[in-house]
Amino acid sequence: MHLENPNTPLTEIIDSRLLESKIKLFIKREDLIDPDISGNKWFKLKYNLLEAKKLGYKKILTFGGAYSNHIFSTAAAGKRFGFETIGVIRGEEHLPLNPTLSFAKACGMKFYYLNRSSYRNKYDEKILKSLKTEYGEFYFVPEGGSNSLAVKGCSEIIPRIKNNFDFICTACGTGGTLAGLALGLNSKSKAIGFSVLKGADFLNNNVRRFLSTFDKNNLSNWQINLNYHFGGYAKLTDELAEFCYEFTDKHNIEIEPIYTGKMLFGIFDLIKKKYFPEGSAIIALHSGGLQGLKGLEQKGILNNFSKIK
Repeated sequence: MHLENPNTPLTEIIDSRLLESKIKLFIKREDLIDPDISGNKWFKLKYNLLEAKKLGYKKILTFGGAYSNHIFSTAAAGKRFGFETIGVIRGEEHLPLNPTLSFAKACGMKFYYLNRSSYRNKYDEKILKSLKTEYGEFYFVPEGGSNSLAVKGCSEIIPRIKNNFDFICTACGTGGTLAGLALGLNSKSKAIGFSVLKGADFLNNNVRRFLSTFDKNNLSNWQINLNYHFGGYAKLTDELAEFCYEFTDKHNIEIEPIYTGKMLFGIFDLIKKKYFPEGSAIIALHSGGLQGLKGLEQKGILNNFSKIK
């Protein structure tokens, strides 16, 4: 099995706010890397898939919520590269399946539902043992896909960017992508993660832990901004929704408000607050996840969002 990293465009954003601040902003279009295994999920899964193949595993088991981009991408990768996939889903089963789980099931993924109380202790030995009893031997990928192999994969995002830049920004849910960016950077640039979670001080420890596996836990070229979570994971305000609408309409780049939208809002707000020095060049990582828009629309949270271009 051979997995090349496809090339994706680097698109400059033309905006009066950027011109006034003498800042250049580029979007790294990792949403275009693959129709189903998009954004950072491609890089997180790459070396995990290769390792599973190398060790002779036929099954991959992972965890996620009912609308998880990681569940969606893992199911797609399993179908494409010949693995059985098992998704341990947070919460009870709801029928009919939502768009994310419908796609995953169509890819052949089997579901194991874990109530929210048990899910908090999802990596407990008893739970993992019961899963092995149920499904046999499997290759384990943690929730969100973040482990040392994912960090290694995400470090390969950096050399694919040919432009010089001062900052690279990413949405941050588990810290794996941010750790990979920090690992791949040269000494002159800095990585900024924008937490999509409320009360996510633990993310700093996560990033250090990921980097420690490469003896790089003392790297100081990264930071996490905790101010743009908008109330927590998958929370949405009118201000954030309007920003996403306007950005998509003006720049013809579709974004979603769970990850990339929050990051971009944060970038523009920090530019307004003169956080970035004049003349800075910023790369914003579009981490994909556009499949999540269908779930938001189904729940009535973001009706007709994807129709706005």
